[in-house]
Amino acid sequence: MSFIEGLVCRECAHTYPPEALHVCEWCFGPLEVSYDYEAIRAATTRTSIASGPLSIWRYANLLPAVAEGSVDLGTGFTPLIRADRLAAELGLGELWVKNDTVNPTGSFKDRVVAVALSRARELGFKVAACASTGNLANSVAAHAARAGMRHYVFIPIDLEAAKVAASAVYGPHLIAVDGGYDDVNRLCAELAGEHPTWAFVNVNLRTYYAEGSKTLAFETAEQLGWQAPDHVVVPVASGSQLTKIAKGFQELAKVGLLDEPPAVRVSGAQADGCSPVATAFAEGATIAKSLAIGNPADGIYALDAVRASGGALTSVSDDEIVEGILLLARTEGIFAETAGGVTIACLAKLAAEGVVRADERVVVYVTGTGLKTIEAVAPAVGPTATIAPTLEAFAAIHDQED
Repeated sequence: MSFIEGLVCRECAHTYPPEALHVCEWCFGPLEVSYDYEAIRAATTRTSIASGPLSIWRYANLLPAVAEGSVDLGTGFTPLIRADRLAAELGLGELWVKNDTVNPTGSFKDRVVAVALSRARELGFKVAACASTGNLANSVAAHAARAGMRHYVFIPIDLEAAKVAASAVYGPHLIAVDGGYDDVNRLCAELAGEHPTWAFVNVNLRTYYAEGSKTLAFETAEQLGWQAPDHVVVPVASGSQLTKIAKGFQELAKVGLLDEPPAVRVSGAQADGCSPVATAFAEGATIAKSLAIGNPADGIYALDAVRASGGALTSVSDDEIVEGILLLARTEGIFAETAGGVTIACLAKLAAEGVVRADERVVVYVTGTGLKTIEAVAPAVGPTATIAPTLEAFAAIHDQED
């Protein structure tokens, strides 16, 4: 059953019914799902969750869609890996990597899309759509195919070939727009007005879509034996994932699944080329000043969550991103895409600065597979030697350290 009470504006607290709405008509603030937490507490236990599917739908009581009839590709309950070799490199103690590279389409976007399209079907939508730079397009196309829904996926014209193919394989319609992501997003906002029966997961369904990220917190706590970590490091694009992870830990305490309210420090990671939230944090500025260029939808809420928790926001260069990808791969055997490189590089920077401490239980979120962004590391990797097919040739380069 669903435990949704309705939608509420995050700015003025005006309430709405649980429909396909995402912006407050009074103040134009973003909407958020509200739940009956007392009813959830009465209906949900650690045992009932453990008896559920090995996917995000084991937490259905805390999501805005029911498990029965959900759009399900088996998303979630991804590995939480103790990363001792990476921790040793960074001078940390207990470090865990939440490895979302193994989701069905290779990224955490499967979490948010599964929730959004499941809710979309409950609301009667027949067509799935999105604006995307890759991972979301892959996920919407795959989940729409699974659900038997028509889909229209819009991408920038210069997207990486791997991400284009990973969307196109699921069938029509993949639409390349001659412009950047802002152009694609603007077009989709206009199309959502022209086609009110289409479920644009990151436009008119955004309120429900965003809730899928909470499952990263739910799984982390369960996999740690129903304990919250001391510190998490999360990649920041729109800021939604970070805010929802923070919300997820708080919700677990509200419904009695954690023994005490968690005091999780939340830190965020961005790339230097697009780091408005990290810039605002570094300058001690308001979001209005520092996000004039590049305005992530949840940037102000991510900034608030980080500051309130005692965490930090930082950014890293392109070279550091590649180094982060290679560091995670060689220490823990996980090949992350560029967003993962950002997160690992920022973790290293925060550890060196003493923000992330050796006495903390730390979880870092790696949200997509490197197989989609081969171009990022291709110039930095390759054969370590080229030899003739003879024993003598190998012996000449072999270091004799067997």
